[in-house]
Amino acid sequence: MKKLLSTVLVGALALGTTQVFAADALTLQTKWVAQAQFAGYYVAKAKGFYTDENLDVTIKPGGPDIAPEQVIAGGGADVIVDWMAGALAAREKGVGLVNIAQPFKGSGLLLTCRKDSGVASTADFKGKTLGVWFFGNEYPFYAWMAKLGLKTEGGADGVEVLKQNFNVDPLIQKQAACISTMTYNEYGQVLDAGLKPEELVVFNYRDQGVGMLEDGLYAMEDKLKDPAFQDRLVRFVRASQKGWAYARDHADEAAQIVVDADDSGAATLAHQKYMMGEVNKLTAGTTGALDESDYKQTVATLLASSKGANPAITKEPTGAFTHEITDKLK
Repeated sequence: MKKLLSTVLVGALALGTTQVFAADALTLQTKWVAQAQFAGYYVAKAKGFYTDENLDVTIKPGGPDIAPEQVIAGGGADVIVDWMAGALAAREKGVGLVNIAQPFKGSGLLLTCRKDSGVASTADFKGKTLGVWFFGNEYPFYAWMAKLGLKTEGGADGVEVLKQNFNVDPLIQKQAACISTMTYNEYGQVLDAGLKPEELVVFNYRDQGVGMLEDGLYAMEDKLKDPAFQDRLVRFVRASQKGWAYARDHADEAAQIVVDADDSGAATLAHQKYMMGEVNKLTAGTTGALDESDYKQTVATLLASSKGANPAITKEPTGAFTHEITDKLK
């Protein structure tokens, strides 16, 4: 009898141990390749913050041919990193994306111009070629052009849009007067290519009144109805915010973690350190919760340009964000 009870007890303990350590799986799809833009997630994984929350997180890097909205719609991810304009555009088209957290408070989008192209102010854009990223990144640009009253089909009274690859070649080779850059990435590449700050004119979208929320976390609306999935998201966001805080306090270590996570070998430590310093400015002072005033400003900017070229949305969104996840972080 004692032997039987002992066997049962050992079996029960073994089962309990298995249940405790069976981490919940979660897949994150990022908006671009492994780089410091997503350091908080790579740090959380490397430092065991996800493990501490009983999560087994897979981070899938993006790329030029990967649209996070399509990945999550097809069931390839539980959460994606996306810009709000692109997420709202996808939602209006029927993809039920909901913002569950907003780690990035600031906007890093710039339009960087060569002074020798004749651009000193927005009044000089007429007749110029401007480089623009697409795949959902074009919406802030078109909203800005609509605000300026500039057509985007070329001609002396409009601007010529160059579909820019994700590099700075068009500016260096003088194929465009201005190109899209991020404070934490391509602007540094322009400087590395030999152009000096005094040779450039830089327009920050935020300063132009068309700054929009970037790099939020989005999940599918139907899955959010599941309390167990919500619980997973709460743990994921909490650990991710811990990762972002660690990245701010240990920037060089975070940069190295990103380099180590990059299977392509393209990420260099020097550039990731530069990126980390700039990205940390955009995540500083946030709890991860979406500021509704920032959301409303993004929506208002998009709606104001809805009659212009390539509108992201044509009507006021409903149900596009929730505080249910971040409220549980407290």
